Amino acid sequence: MFRNQYDSDVTVWSPQGRLHQVDYAVEAMKQGSATVGIRSNTHAVLVALKRAANELCSHQKKIYELDTHCGVSIAGLLSDGRILARNLQTECASWRWDYKQPVPVAVLNERMQLKLQANTQYYGRRPFGVGLIIAGYDKDGAHIVRTDPSAEVAEMHATSIGARSQSARTYLERNLDKFAHSSPDELIAHALLSLRDTLPAEDNLSAKNTTIAVVGKGTPFKIMENDEVAPHLAAIAGVARTTAVAGGGAGGAPPPPPAPQGGAPAPAAPAAPAAPAADDNRMEE
Repeated sequence: MFRNQYDSDVTVWSPQGRLHQVDYAVEAMKQGSATVGIRSNTHAVLVALKRAANELCSHQKKIYELDTHCGVSIAGLLSDGRILARNLQTECASWRWDYKQPVPVAVLNERMQLKLQANTQYYGRRPFGVGLIIAGYDKDGAHIVRTDPSAEVAEMHATSIGARSQSARTYLERNLDKFAHSSPDELIAHALLSLRDTLPAEDNLSAKNTTIAVVGKGTPFKIMENDEVAPHLAAIAGVARTTAVAGGGAGGAPPPPPAPQGGAPAPAAPAAPAAPAADDNRMEE
């Protein structure tokens, strides 16, 4: 059953100027497990939270290598993400065959934008229900590029997409000034801290559910999983969550009210509302 008479196809505009099918695809992206991208002047880092449907399943792959100088992380409908990753791998291979050099990241951005936009314009198609973060390094330096189903493609200093990604973006905005001159290990630590803030209080990052990728000057694209991730998680184990700090960030508890004059004790701070239950009906299963 349709939400209304204007969402029967991607080519139908609503009176409010919306394409509802595109809006639905963006919601699918927001339901995927979170992923974070950060860059410095010389390196770019991706970290992603992998999800398993149950304890008997393996974790889904979230980061794909496109070429020796770039890779992509996905959030949303994983089957759509794999198709787009394969398309980008084909673009990289074709450019290398024709010009005997790695494809510039700007060219990848342009071609991905055209592919995403075509599915929002022609009758009978549906938008891709997935967002991408592309990390790469070329002659122009390190790049982090964010895409979404509406075909918006933008280069970023740092970004996050997926479920509860606003908490990660809050951390990134607060620490943005530190990224430009950070080492790869420092970038990884910042990315993991921001990714950790997207999790419910009772969950935590582990070597099984976390993937890290790094690329940069003198560093070909490398994906780290399982045992390779453990040292980086141990490095941030003693750092408190941003969302647990009073008065700080999304999800933080409000500061206690000031004490009244006259030496009377301050009233107790109101209890923080319970965190919403995690939605298990995700697009990634």
